[in-house]
Amino acid sequence: MRASLLDLLENEVEGARVLDLFAGTGALGLEAISRGARSADFVEFRPGSLHALKANIAALRLRERTRVFKRDALPFASALASASYDITFADPPYESRMLDRLIETWQRTHFSRVLAVEHAATHKLPAGGTQHVFEETAVTIYR
Repeated sequence: MRASLLDLLENEVEGARVLDLFAGTGALGLEAISRGARSADFVEFRPGSLHALKANIAALRLRERTRVFKRDALPFASALASASYDITFADPPYESRMLDRLIETWQRTHFSRVLAVEHAATHKLPAGGTQHVFEETAVTIYR
């Protein structure tokens, strides 16, 4: 599913400044770098995920093209200025209202040119995005 998401954004990834919110192990941001993104910033606060994220960055020797922020994703995104990033990926806990709040924040400030969110296919999101369904998971892209 993540590879399919990056395929959908293939024309926008080259040279992009990427933000990976609720980053977990960093799979989306790291894959974006492997496909030509200039840099990726990761926002994660869970200790286990942070450890895995930092280990993945080190293993891929990408420290100079990445930054890791140990913060809560919603306040981090709320503090961003317009056009801070080219592409933002977000994969918050499924069925949580955090996703709705993140989209509302993006719609107010457009902190990135593109917002791509992963969610349960049954989760109804605010209008304006293009949804792609992969069985029980969906990705919605806002531009």
